[in-house]
Amino acid sequence: MKYSKQEALTPTSHMLPPKYVPPKAHGSSRSPMARSGVGTKGGKISLLTEKPSSTRVEGRVLESPKLKFGNNEHVIPCGGRWNLSKKTLVEPSQITRWAIVNFSTPCDIDKICRDLLRCCRAKGMDVEKPYSIIQENQQSTCKPASAYTRVKLMFEAMEQKLPGQPQFLLCILPERKHSDIYGPWKRTCLVDYGIVTQCMSPTSINDQYLANLLLKINAKMGGINHLLSAECLESMPLVSKIPTMIFGMAVSSDVLSIAAVVGSRKWPLIAQYRASVRALSTRVDMIDGLFVPVSPKRDEGMIRELLEDFYQSTCKMKPEHIIIFRDGVNGSQFDRVLNVELDQIMKACKFINDDKWSPKFLVIVAQKTPMKFLQTESDTNAPPGTIVDTRVCHPKNNDFYLCAPNGPIGNARSTRYLVLLDQIGFSADNLQELVHSLSYVYQTSTNVKSVVAPICYAHQAAAQMSQIGGGGSDDGFKQIPKLHEDVCSSMFFC
Repeated sequence: MKYSKQEALTPTSHMLPPKYVPPKAHGSSRSPMARSGVGTKGGKISLLTEKPSSTRVEGRVLESPKLKFGNNEHVIPCGGRWNLSKKTLVEPSQITRWAIVNFSTPCDIDKICRDLLRCCRAKGMDVEKPYSIIQENQQSTCKPASAYTRVKLMFEAMEQKLPGQPQFLLCILPERKHSDIYGPWKRTCLVDYGIVTQCMSPTSINDQYLANLLLKINAKMGGINHLLSAECLESMPLVSKIPTMIFGMAVSSDVLSIAAVVGSRKWPLIAQYRASVRALSTRVDMIDGLFVPVSPKRDEGMIRELLEDFYQSTCKMKPEHIIIFRDGVNGSQFDRVLNVELDQIMKACKFINDDKWSPKFLVIVAQKTPMKFLQTESDTNAPPGTIVDTRVCHPKNNDFYLCAPNGPIGNARSTRYLVLLDQIGFSADNLQELVHSLSYVYQTSTNVKSVVAPICYAHQAAAQMSQIGGGGSDDGFKQIPKLHEDVCSSMFFC
């Protein structure tokens, strides 16, 4: 259903919702959904649980979803993996204005550049030669200088050598991990200038390393590396036929308490996402800031930002279905996911003045568990795509286990998915197929992920912003820097 821009984005004029009131004050609450049935798709397999106790269960192995690459080439992953050799990207990006910066890293930059351009051509990317290679002034490293100072001096050198602002910057750092330059460099590029950037360390560089690097660069630049064939054919049940938006939600507490929500864009595709990130108060696991009305006509919450992006990137359409994947909560927090977080999301939707628009919701919690499944006949891991939705599952609630990736014997853990709410009406088979497929759409890997891609992206966005800088406080989430408008809709977190 299409709407005019004015109709779509104008909030109800008389509506200024109060600050959230606990659900009991509203006189209503929601609880996890009861099980409605089990799936039937996939070949049956006999399994034995390794942890927490040994139990015989029956599982089903779903077929790997077919993936599409460039030149209309389709591939069926084997063992949860696929090979990029001799394949091009579905939507390769074009890079015409870019440069390389080197923070005093001893390496053969000319060779790196030649090999990178060769790999770009092999993957179908149209990348011109870099305008310049900018070396850090050795004087700035001889004298004690902060990382911010070194980054500032590098940008001053860039402004002198480049004719204008580049589309993309490749940054060479001396350390692969924990470089003190990384955070200040990312913040300057993404917040101050709005330049897409990719960092690398020149250790053990080969074609495989460069191919993986290109997957990140292409995704950040707006390209698409691979798609589900079902996306292209628009044959995904309920998702392809009705405008559907997918959220991934997570909280990261590695350095700071950071909440991140990613939302899909360009429906009917489910491969690209935009992130919205906020800082939280210390030791907070629930996400605040999903709905933040600051006036009768203005909502500065995370959901409004993502809804507007979906609308602009999807031919002025609003999502009729919203699927939410929430990570990092335990059983005691399920009611708060439904009655606090979902309530804020619903309010953000209602704040848009459109009586004709009332999306339906599907809320799923993903939990990494110690549950491991081994095949009874061969004593090996359950194969990728194994579903278990009987016996070891909750006797009443709608949940299932998915063993998506492979790994060393006894170490391939499963992920538990629990449906808290389903207003859309997914069958068990269709829901399990969707979750399984979403484990294959992660753009910067050639392996199936252990959890759905939107949750992976949410964790990455939170981690990236925690390194960029900012912090939480008791009065909100205002200290996370706002990304420049030129990169805010990009997959900067890849």
